[in-house]
Amino acid sequence: MAKFKKKKDGELPQASTAALPDIVFMLLFFFMTVTVMKDNSLMVENKLPAADDIEKLDRKNDKVMYIYAGKPAKGYEKFGTEAVIQLNDKIAQPSELKQYIHSEIALRDESIVPFMVTALKVDKNTNMGLISDIKQELRKENMLKISYLSVKPQK
Repeated sequence: MAKFKKKKDGELPQASTAALPDIVFMLLFFFMTVTVMKDNSLMVENKLPAADDIEKLDRKNDKVMYIYAGKPAKGYEKFGTEAVIQLNDKIAQPSELKQYIHSEIALRDESIVPFMVTALKVDKNTNMGLISDIKQELRKENMLKISYLSVKPQK
């Protein structure tokens, strides 16, 4: 004969963990879709000059190549006190622009290359000699579409 155990009164059943993996994956997909990856960390000062007549540059496409210029920011004083060029996450010389342009072109589809725009984010206190050097290197590589980024003047 079998013995039957009586159920103890007041004992709660164990919580079901069957839905736990579903919840974890939903949270994972949520954070994957809403997280924005940081492109570059600025190593140069970047107080943009003010301009009256400006157009918004379309950032949605893959046609824009960014070049930053300005004095090294705090923490990067080892690069000196004069204005420098930043390409992605690297301080560079104007002579290194050729290699940077070719690497940026290689990342894009060939059909986009003729429509590529070089966006110069230059600090308002940067000397024109550095900007001229950048423009000369861009001209040598036939990157003739240049856009200067600026801000609207405050009224």
